[in-house]
Amino acid sequence: MMTRSAYLGLGLAGVAAVAAFLWTEIGDAPLSSNSASAGPVDIAAGEILYAENCAACHGANLEGEEDWRTPREDGSLPAPPHDATGHTWHHPDSMLFTYTKQGGQATLAAQGIEFNSGMPGFGEQLSDEDIWNILAYIKSIWPERERAAQADRTAQDIASKGDG
Repeated sequence: MMTRSAYLGLGLAGVAAVAAFLWTEIGDAPLSSNSASAGPVDIAAGEILYAENCAACHGANLEGEEDWRTPREDGSLPAPPHDATGHTWHHPDSMLFTYTKQGGQATLAAQGIEFNSGMPGFGEQLSDEDIWNILAYIKSIWPERERAAQADRTAQDIASKGDG
């Protein structure tokens, strides 16, 4: 008979396996031709755009929704935080841009991943420049450690695609 700790360990291993699969598959998603911001960004404009387009779900202070790691009844996850406590900084710029522009469902479906993402696409409402400004604002809030780790992931992503 398995102990409660064994069940918990198996559950955590399962969550880790799904997260690793999604991380690997999303990293290969078709991306915008921009794999990093094409020009200078405006953090102040990004803050305003974030408040207008993102804060309703991701929080005015980038804190995300409560229990963001716990799936809802429909299988979707609540909006994650974009501050250092979340996983946004774990992803390269190209993935963050594409996920924001196309939405989670389209980005994942393009990879053959069936996952009920609650993240809508903002490509019809926001220009590419607007999206880059929002991402710059989000990154400006992170501590140096997270900014450096995310910049390294972006550099590795660009190098792996031969874009840089």
